[in-house]
Amino acid sequence: MNSITGNLSAFAAAFGAGVVMIAAGYSISRLAITALEGIARQPEAAPKLQVTMLIAAALIEGIALFCAVICFMVR
Repeated sequence: MNSITGNLSAFAAAFGAGVVMIAAGYSISRLAITALEGIARQPEAAPKLQVTMLIAAALIEGIALFCAVICFMVR
């Protein structure tokens, strides 16, 4: 592999990891916004919404980590 393709591959991996992290951050922020709106509308449902929100956030983080690992493995 010559240096141009190596550098391009490294850039693509870093760019892909950046996009994945931005998407994960946006997804978790939207998740938190909607959960907080739901808690504001029905405070008695707060414990149920918090558990659901934490599970969904953990799944989003897991997918983001998996995608970041794939981006760096391509390099």
